[in-house]
Amino acid sequence: MVEQQLFSIIIPTYNRQQQLAACLQALTRLDYPRDSFEVIVVDDGSAVSMDGVTSSFCPHLSVSLVRQPNAGPATARNTGAANARGRFLAFTDDDCVPAPDWLRTLATRFASAPSDAVVGQTLNALPHNLYATTSQFLISSLFAYHNADPDQARFLTSNNLAVPTGAFRALGGFDPTFLFPGGEDWDLCRRWLSQGYRLRYAPEVVVCHAHPLQLPTFWRQHFHYGRGTFRVRQVNSQARQGSGVGGRFTFYRWLLHHLFARTWGRQTLLLATLLAIAQIANASGFFWEWRQHSRALANTQEAENPGK
Repeated sequence: MVEQQLFSIIIPTYNRQQQLAACLQALTRLDYPRDSFEVIVVDDGSAVSMDGVTSSFCPHLSVSLVRQPNAGPATARNTGAANARGRFLAFTDDDCVPAPDWLRTLATRFASAPSDAVVGQTLNALPHNLYATTSQFLISSLFAYHNADPDQARFLTSNNLAVPTGAFRALGGFDPTFLFPGGEDWDLCRRWLSQGYRLRYAPEVVVCHAHPLQLPTFWRQHFHYGRGTFRVRQVNSQARQGSGVGGRFTFYRWLLHHLFARTWGRQTLLLATLLAIAQIANASGFFWEWRQHSRALANTQEAENPGK
């Protein structure tokens, strides 16, 4: 029998009361002892109060609400981790719905490898939203490509991730200089692996992601991913290793094969079109961030060397 360990479930939230309520409702359905996990909701400076949402679940969950000025999801997750009492941290997002066996399957994984991080599988909860479907197809493809060996995984997302609390804190958590969603999870993955820790992919650990997207929000999402990619490469030059033009070309070639290996049809063509738009948005975000960085660097050099 798997030993029941205490988990701290950490949920960053920002101005999404309905989504948070749905996430917390899903946690009431977890088939895991109530005294073996806590829920920490971190309000990242929302304009609307989250008190009413979290307090309504207090009779059913050990849930606490922590507030911080708006600083982005990376800092919000770190705030949750700083307040956690659990041996393991289980991260998800306010627009996600964990499966009833989420903690139980995580506990099984940690029973055999308590020092490893575990990233689970995220499923699209909005299959009729083509933009959400495209984004999830891209994420799932990254999982298939980088985590082909599940015991030597090299890619994670922060909406379905569990880590030993001590190791997470020793690593310094997420980089708080990432002020928007995108790149902070890649950066954490790189630093985790560089310290000799192991990441395992556990497809049986499932959450469903309900992120309704339209073209403007789809573009903004992937634009931010591009900004995050540049930030990761600036934070540590080692992140460039293995991720140059050759590596990206290999992945995109694999991605197209993965896409067109599906049953051919109108949806496949639409997915291909949206994937192209996503890559254009990603590249735009990357070069926008590069330009901002270059301007800031030039201004700093001019301030340090006036008149030159």
